Amino acid sequence: MNWQERYADRLMSPESAARLVKSGDRIWLGMATSCPNTFSYALLARKGELKAVEVHHYVSPFVWSLPDTQEAFHLVTCFTTPADRNQIAAGMGDYMPLGNFRQSSVQAAIGPFDVVCVKTSAPDENGYLSMGTALWANRTALDVGKKIICEVDDRLIRTFGENYIHMSEVAALIEHDPGQDQPLPVPPRTDEVVLATEVIGTLIATELVHDRDTLQIGFGDVTAALAVYLADHHDLGIQTEIIPGGIIDLVDQGVVTGRYKDVAPGKVVGSAFAQIPDEEAARAHFHPKIELWDFCHTDDLRMLVRETNFVAINNALQVDLTAQITAEMLNGRIYSGPGGQTTFAIAASYSEGGRSIIALPSVSTVNGELHSRILPMLAAGTSVTVPRTFVDYVVTEHGIAHVGGKTLRQRSEELISVAHPDFRAELRREAGKLFCL
Repeated sequence: MNWQERYADRLMSPESAARLVKSGDRIWLGMATSCPNTFSYALLARKGELKAVEVHHYVSPFVWSLPDTQEAFHLVTCFTTPADRNQIAAGMGDYMPLGNFRQSSVQAAIGPFDVVCVKTSAPDENGYLSMGTALWANRTALDVGKKIICEVDDRLIRTFGENYIHMSEVAALIEHDPGQDQPLPVPPRTDEVVLATEVIGTLIATELVHDRDTLQIGFGDVTAALAVYLADHHDLGIQTEIIPGGIIDLVDQGVVTGRYKDVAPGKVVGSAFAQIPDEEAARAHFHPKIELWDFCHTDDLRMLVRETNFVAINNALQVDLTAQITAEMLNGRIYSGPGGQTTFAIAASYSEGGRSIIALPSVSTVNGELHSRILPMLAAGTSVTVPRTFVDYVVTEHGIAHVGGKTLRQRSEELISVAHPDFRAELRREAGKLFCL
C-alpha cells in the first residue's frame, strides 16, 4: 500500500477517531499551538462514555478537568495555563515538574501512550506530514505512541529539521475544522508591562548582548519582544527552545547569521515559533536557515554546553534578594512550568563567554495595588526554577543587577537598586535582617 492509498484508507470522521480512545488509556495531545482542536472536541463529547483516560496535554487551551468530566479524563501537565491552573490547584489534575529533556528520561517519565494525536499538514509527495510552526516535544511522544492520529490542517507550513511524521506511522487521519480553532488563553499585556518591556529590551540589547553571541530567548511577555531591539547587532546566532516573533526579520536582514555558532552553524534552531503572525509564519515555510527539532534535541544540556558565548535570556515571575528565580509558581500555586529555562541557564553559565540573564518588570498590579516582584525571600514552598548559582544578571526597567560572582550582601544591594523605588526601603530593611546589610 503506497502512502496515497494509506491516506484514503486511514481518513475518518473526528468521532470515529475519538472512538479509538478506550477507558483507562494514556493519551498525548499535541501541546500548545499544535493542539488537535477538532479531535479534542470529539473526545470531550465522549465524557459520558469514557472512564479514567489520562490526558497528557501541556500548555493546553482546553479545560479537561471539570466536575462533569472528572470521571472520564484526568489531566497531566508540565506547564499550566489559565485554562487549567485552577483545576490543578484544586487537585482535579496533576502537575509534572519536567525540566530534564534527555530523551530517554522524558520517554521513561511520560510514556508509553496508547494514543498520540497531533496537528499536521497534509502529506507531501513522499508521504511526509509536517507539524508546522509547532513541533515542541511531539516527536518524542510520537516515538512512544501505539496509535498515532493526525489532524490535517492544510494551512500548516513545512520546515527543515525533524519536524515531520511519515504516513507509514499513522493509524488514523481526520480533517481539521478551522471553526474549532482554540487559541491559547493569553492575558492582555498591561501598560506597565509594555513600558517595562521597552526599557528592559533596550538594556539587554545594548549592554548585555554582544556581536557573535548565540542566544536562547525564553517565552514570556518581556522576552517575546526582544528581537526588535537587536537590529544593530552583527552575526548573532539562535539556539533556543522557542523562536519568538521578529527572528525571521533578523535573519533576512543579515543580523542573525549563525556564522559563529558551534552547534548547527548557520542555522536558527528551535522547537517551535511562539506568538508570531501568519505573515511571519508563512516566511518560515522551508526557510533554508531555520530548523525545528524536538525539545529533547533543543534542550539537551550535553549539546548546549559546547556553545561558546551562549546567552540565555529568560523571564521570571519573582526573584529574591539572593537571585533565586521562580518562573513557575505564585502565592504557593503552580502558575506555569519551568520548560527548558533551568537547562538553558545552566548551559549559559558553563559556556565560555556565556551569560545567564533574567528579565522581569519590577512590579505587578493586583486589584489596583502594586506588588514588588523582587522579594526578600521567595515564599516557603515556592519552586526555584533557576538556582542563584546560575544567574549572572537580573534586568528590570530600573537597570541591570550584576549578581554573578557576588556575595549575598552584594547581590541584595544590586537587586535593591533595580527594584521599584516604592519598595527599596522595605527591601533594604529586610536585607539588613537577612544579610546584616
